[in-house]
Amino acid sequence: MNALETLHVPQELSARVPAEQRGTGRDDVRLLVSRGAAVSHHAFRELPGQLRAGDVLVVNTSPTLPAAVNGRLGGERLVVHFSTCGERGPGRTGPDGRRWAVELRTPDGSGSTRPRPGGPAGARIRLPGGGLLVLEEPLAGGAIDQQPGTGGRLWWAIASVDVPEVMQRYGRPIRYRYTACDQPLAAHQTVFAVPAPDGAGSAEMPSAGRPFTEEVVARLVHRGVQFAPLTLHTGVASAEAHEPPYPERFEVPATTAWLVNAARAGGGRVIAVGTTAVRALESAAGADGRVAGAAGWTDLVVTPARGVRVVDGLLTGLHEPAASHLLLLAAVAGTEALTRAYTEALEHLYLWHEFGDVHLLLPNEDDHRLRC
Repeated sequence: MNALETLHVPQELSARVPAEQRGTGRDDVRLLVSRGAAVSHHAFRELPGQLRAGDVLVVNTSPTLPAAVNGRLGGERLVVHFSTCGERGPGRTGPDGRRWAVELRTPDGSGSTRPRPGGPAGARIRLPGGGLLVLEEPLAGGAIDQQPGTGGRLWWAIASVDVPEVMQRYGRPIRYRYTACDQPLAAHQTVFAVPAPDGAGSAEMPSAGRPFTEEVVARLVHRGVQFAPLTLHTGVASAEAHEPPYPERFEVPATTAWLVNAARAGGGRVIAVGTTAVRALESAAGADGRVAGAAGWTDLVVTPARGVRVVDGLLTGLHEPAASHLLLLAAVAGTEALTRAYTEALEHLYLWHEFGDVHLLLPNEDDHRLRC
């Protein structure tokens, strides 16, 4: 166990409501900045001053879905979290031509939920409006909390109705117990979100982009920072599981690949907004770090052993010390620098989770000049 894993985040440091309900707006959060091992403290509105002309911010445009839908399995009340939609194609699929990876949760009586093992195969879950959801098989590699007659946390399932329509009509954003109450879907969308024509999106918000406002974006552009969009539809992470990410759908446009390659060639820094942007961008990169337009599914798990080939920096939220996301952060910044930053975040009472404060990890300038 390393020093980072021994850190404890007290419950009172969970951001229970969005920033605009605590302060003056979405961008009213704090910004922890790491440059190598050096740490400094700022307001998020100071982000333009932390970057420079020629830098590229890579942002995830995936919209957040109202992915939590009530259901019943016999007499058991459930909440279904629709995680990821599969590819359209032949075989056993629902009316929209797809099957869905789902997580089943148990209502806890306070508007939130607690984990529930998936399964069993063949279970028929009643959805609002008269639809049925039939469980098929566990998602490969997703077995946790195994119990007799059940499988892993995520299962493939087929619905008798169009799932995007069910979500839009009956769904709500996924909520975990560290938040105070349900929030409207708008509170879970980032300024970068673009609706997908097929109704696809993210089960959980790509939250690193949440503090951005049109004003902050305009100031960054005025400073000479460029934005490069890509899409990665995030599945259900489940706050209790701390698993590596499952395969997820992504698309890196050719224009984004060109912007990133041009920035690297010109000495600019490539800074991902969120771990999802890192995963997508690194999935589209060759061994030499050159990015090509790409789309499909990625099962890439970024670790310190694998390292990063494209990304110089990362803007992200604060993650639990046991979370698998920290392997990706350590691949960008190093475990020692990350431990120091998290120790300071705790000492200075930063707020955790999707409505909390954010962390900008930048390279040591000497290291970056060596790469260039």
